[in-house]
Amino acid sequence: MAAESNISIQGYINHHLSDMTVGTGFWAVNVGAISVSLILGFVFVLSFMFVGRKATTGVPGKFQCFVEMIVEFVATSVRETFHVKDKLIAPIALTIFMWVFLMNLMKLVPVDWLPTVFGAVGLMFTPDAIQYDTTNYSILEKIMAHPWSYLTIAPTTDLNITMGLALGVFLFIVGYSIAYKGVGGFIKELSFTPFNHWALVPFNLVLELVTLIAKPVSLGLRLFGNLYAGEVIFILIALVGLGQLPLHFAWAVFHILVIVLQAFLFMMLTIVYLSMAAEDH
Repeated sequence: MAAESNISIQGYINHHLSDMTVGTGFWAVNVGAISVSLILGFVFVLSFMFVGRKATTGVPGKFQCFVEMIVEFVATSVRETFHVKDKLIAPIALTIFMWVFLMNLMKLVPVDWLPTVFGAVGLMFTPDAIQYDTTNYSILEKIMAHPWSYLTIAPTTDLNITMGLALGVFLFIVGYSIAYKGVGGFIKELSFTPFNHWALVPFNLVLELVTLIAKPVSLGLRLFGNLYAGEVIFILIALVGLGQLPLHFAWAVFHILVIVLQAFLFMMLTIVYLSMAAEDH
């Protein structure tokens, strides 16, 4: 798209790495990322709910078979990793895996498609929002300049989304620690691990709190870093022009592995962290 207009390469890259934002400062909301993530969450819940209610004991349909394979895969991962009996851990793991997978999967949508469509629709409904001299600016540049075209369609390329997911996991870690060990047991674990001596309580607290906080931080940054880097490469491929299709296909095929692997790692690390929180040392 950049090759078809006077848009600079730097401007093209910055455009696709930006999201439509409402509000300022701490209360700013990235509309594209949060909207797509919520829509995908509803797609996951409704589709699995539909399969669960329509499931039969006979020969399953293709989609039911696909859902059953995913559920069995997640259930096996939980049984092998989480050694405490808990009814909530499997639904948590399934939700995390499918939600992260669907958000990652949006990376395979060509970077220009949805931003261009939404920008064109926005320009259609608000034609006076962008005041440009059409002799100097193409219609494509007017579309890209519209706020609606700043749309992040892959939510996991937004650090706010990945860290939000990681924060949710962190709350589960603290909640499971308190639920299985009690408030006193959780504080005792932080205070007397790894050195079981009252004189070393301050050192233990610093060490354990850093370890505790590092879990969600590394979880969110790992997911963001891998998906953001992949998005940048997709954007650079889009700048090639007519030769972008074979490059896009080759990178997309490779990136399918990254999409699935990152969803699996996020789920497995969550299970491991919750298993550690539930174990009573």
